[in-house]
Amino acid sequence: DGEVVLPDAMTEIFHTLAETGLHGMCVPREFGGMNVPLMVYFLSGELFARADVSVMAHFGFHGGIAMALLVYSALEGTATVDPETGGIVDCRFADAVRDIVENAEWGSMDITEPGAGSDVGAMRTRGVQNADGQWFVTGQKIFITSGNGKYHIVLARTEDAGESDDPMAGLGGLSLFLVEAWSEDASGDRVRHATLSRIEEKLGHHASPTVAVDFDNAPAELIGKRGEGFKLMLLLMNNARISVGFEGLGVCEAALRMARAYAAERVSMGKTINKHELIADYIDEMENTVVGLRAICVDAGFSEELAQRKRLRLMYAPPEDAAEKRALEREVKDLAWQSRLNTPLLKYMAAEAAVDMARQTLQIHGGYGYTTEYGAEKLLRDALVLPIYEGTSQIQALMATKDSLQYILKDPGAFVRALAGARFDSRFAAGPRVRRVALLRLNVMLAQRHLMMKIAGQKAAGLRGRPMGEWRRGFLDEWDMKSDFAPALLHAERLTKMMVDLRIAETLAKQIERHSERGHLLDRHLERAEPRSRFLLDQIRTTGERILSTLREEPLKQAAK
Repeated sequence: DGEVVLPDAMTEIFHTLAETGLHGMCVPREFGGMNVPLMVYFLSGELFARADVSVMAHFGFHGGIAMALLVYSALEGTATVDPETGGIVDCRFADAVRDIVENAEWGSMDITEPGAGSDVGAMRTRGVQNADGQWFVTGQKIFITSGNGKYHIVLARTEDAGESDDPMAGLGGLSLFLVEAWSEDASGDRVRHATLSRIEEKLGHHASPTVAVDFDNAPAELIGKRGEGFKLMLLLMNNARISVGFEGLGVCEAALRMARAYAAERVSMGKTINKHELIADYIDEMENTVVGLRAICVDAGFSEELAQRKRLRLMYAPPEDAAEKRALEREVKDLAWQSRLNTPLLKYMAAEAAVDMARQTLQIHGGYGYTTEYGAEKLLRDALVLPIYEGTSQIQALMATKDSLQYILKDPGAFVRALAGARFDSRFAAGPRVRRVALLRLNVMLAQRHLMMKIAGQKAAGLRGRPMGEWRRGFLDEWDMKSDFAPALLHAERLTKMMVDLRIAETLAKQIERHSERGHLLDRHLERAEPRSRFLLDQIRTTGERILSTLREEPLKQAAK
C-alpha cells in the first residue's frame, strides 16, 4: 500500500538502537542527544559496517540528517547559541531534530533524478513559491537510500535561466528544501505529501530500502537562500562521503578478518593456506590497506569536524581580538581546504578497496566463497555499490584531479619551487623514510607537471589565429574544464591513486612524530606504494594520446557529415 516494510531482523535492530539513544549520538543534549564528537559517529559507522552495511547505511540517515538540519540552521543564522557554553540550544528545525532523536524517525538526501545523476545541473524537480510565500516541490527523485523516511532534504530548481550561459541555467539555479513526507490529521492518520513509486531490487544491501520518491506540489521549507542549494548540498555530501569512507573501511576490516580466519583453518597440501606464499601476500596486502585507509579516514573526519566547529565559532562567538579572529579565519580556510582535498581521495580509495578486498576474500574461500555458507559472497555484493553511490569513483577522481591542477594554476611559481624541494628531499633529506615519502611526492608532482604541460600545449595551439593581444587573457583566464583539461581527465584515476598513496604516507609519517612505534606501518605501506607510483607515473607519461586524438577527431567527423 505504498509503504516500505523492513525485514523483522532489521526492525528489531533499530528498536534496540532507538532504546540506546544512539540516534542522538552527536546531537546536543538540549535536543535529547549525547553531544559526542562527530568522529565517534564516524567510528561507530565503521563498526556497524563490519557487521552489515544495510544497518550502517540506514543508521546514518537518523542522526546524520538531524545533525545536517542543526548545521543548516546555524549557517543560515536561525539557531540560538548559549554564549557561555557555545552550544546550540534551539534552532529552526528543532521539532524535526527532536523527532529523529526521540521517536527514531529518519530522513534522506533526495538528489538523483532520471537523467540527472552526476550531472546535477540537469535537474528538473521544481521548487515554486506561491503568493503567500509558501514553497512547494514537484518532481521525482530516484535511488534514494532510506527514502521511506519522514524528512527529505531535497535539491530542486527554483530559478529560470534566460540563456544557456546564464549562471542560473546550471548549478546556480538550485535551492535546497526540507519536505516532510507525511503529516497526521486530527484522527492521527497519516496524510502523505510525498509518495513512494518504486522500491529497487538490488544486487546487495537487501535490508536497506532504495526507493523512488514522487513530489506533487508537496509543502516545503526553503533551507538557506534560494540559489544556494548546490553549495548547501555539498556540505551534506561531504559528510556523507566521509561516512562512506568509514563504511568502506568497515567492509575492508570484515573482509580481512573473514579471510584471515578461513585461511588459518583451511588445510591444503599439508599446511593451512595462510602459510602458502601467495595467500600470505594477499593477507599482508589487505592488512596494509586497512591501516592506510584507517589513517586517512580519521584524518579526513578530524579536518571536516574541526572546520565546521571553527566556522560556527566565527559566526556565533568570534574572538574579540582582531589578530585572533584573522588567525581563526585562516585556520578555518586551511581546514576546509584540507577536508576538500581529503574527501574525494578517501571516498575513492575506501570504495575501490572494499570491492577489491571483498573479491580477494571470496577467492581465498574458493568454492565455499561462491556459496552463501560463509558470507563472502554477501560481502562482495554489498561492497559493489560503494564505488557508485554518494558520487562515483570516477567523479571523485575528477574532483581530486581538477582541484590539484587548479591549485597549481593559481600559483605556478609555488609549484615549481615545491617540485624542486621534493626533488632535493627525495635525495638528500635526513632519514630514509623522509626521502622515500618525498620520492612519492616527487612522482605525484612529476605527473602533475606532465599533465599541465600537455594542457598548456593544447591551450597554446588553440590560440592560433587570435590576435597576439588576446593571448595572455586566452591562456590565463579562459579555461574550460570540460575541454582544456582533457589529458588530465583521461588520467584522473591514475593520478588519484598516486595522490592516495602519498596522502597515506604523509599521514603515517605524521603519526610517527608522536608514536615512533608505528614506523613499521609506514615501511609496509612504502614497500607497496613505491613500485605502484612508478608504474602509474609511467602510464601517465606514455599512454592516452591515441584516445585523445580519437576524441578530438570525432566532432570534426560529425561536423563534416
